[in-house]
Amino acid sequence: MNEKEIGEIRRRFNPEKTSITQVRGCYVSAKGEITSQFGQSLASTPQEEVENLLSTLKRTLSGSLGKNLTDIVFTTQQVADSDEHRLLMALRETELKDEEVTTAFYEKITSSLALDTPYMILLAYDKYDIPYRAKDGGMLPDGSNDVYAYILCSICPIKETKPVLSYNVPDNVFENRGVERLVSPPELGFLFPAFDDRCANLYSALYYSKRAEENHPEFIDSVFRVEPPMPAAVQQETFRTLLAESLGDQCSYDVVQGVTDRLREMVDNHKARKDPEPLVVSKRVLSEVLRDCEVEEEKISAFAQQYEEEFGEQAVSPKNLIDQKETQVRTPNILIKVEADFAHLVETRLIDGKKYILIRAEDGVEVNGVAVSVTE
Repeated sequence: MNEKEIGEIRRRFNPEKTSITQVRGCYVSAKGEITSQFGQSLASTPQEEVENLLSTLKRTLSGSLGKNLTDIVFTTQQVADSDEHRLLMALRETELKDEEVTTAFYEKITSSLALDTPYMILLAYDKYDIPYRAKDGGMLPDGSNDVYAYILCSICPIKETKPVLSYNVPDNVFENRGVERLVSPPELGFLFPAFDDRCANLYSALYYSKRAEENHPEFIDSVFRVEPPMPAAVQQETFRTLLAESLGDQCSYDVVQGVTDRLREMVDNHKARKDPEPLVVSKRVLSEVLRDCEVEEEKISAFAQQYEEEFGEQAVSPKNLIDQKETQVRTPNILIKVEADFAHLVETRLIDGKKYILIRAEDGVEVNGVAVSVTE
């Protein structure tokens, strides 16, 4: 799915546009036990609560593509005959109305997922009459290409408050407020089937993970039975290790910063073009970047080989490989942080046989909050 397609489905979680009539789910204790199940009709729910509930569900479609939102792709064999795909299709086809099917799905999740807190599994079903899209990109509400029927699953941690003393204004008295269970934004979840090319793709699901460093591979294995994608934070650390190991003595500040600048430039250009398709880079593109940074061919070949061992033929988002906001220079005793646009002010130098990190400084230099002058 691309950003436009995700945005189109996100807009469905508006009380005025959605056809979601009921939200089903269950409460899971900290021990992983299902203590209650529920089905709440939105028709009989106060408007403000409906808005909050739909807003919580919508967060499962938030974040960056390739980082928080990743594609889960099923094999042809899985779609043809597999328990995991059959269960997801049953949830969709029964519109979440079959108690046996929904309970089986809850149990599949609780048998694999362990969070530090109690959590809630929320399920919503929606049917979307897909409007025609005009040549200028606008929607034509009078026409419809197809109907997109889908389920959205959100896993929301529950935070229990502590008993506190409160003041009851109407009764003009102090009183104890008991433990409350607050629903937090989703930790993970998914959309099935994916909305690719503005139609249902039964071979794919869109998976959501709140944290870039943790995508809950145990959940992915249990629900989808596919190889979990490498978390974005792990991709970045792996890429850094590849550069250091494969480039060896050519892994200089200028080369690393040159690679970082090129990838940042790609991200900025992609954003300026407003291209809805995700930006990815391949082994070939990264090799060309190293070549532009005047890295030796032997080192580039070593990088390409190690890249293939770690990432395979997979193209990855450059956003996952670099820090877009700042450059960090670290020694065993010192950490220097520089905003991305000013990384050129830092350089390394060998003076009288000693290694130095130099930072060009003009006015506005402070030490411990005190303005200081820079003299010869």
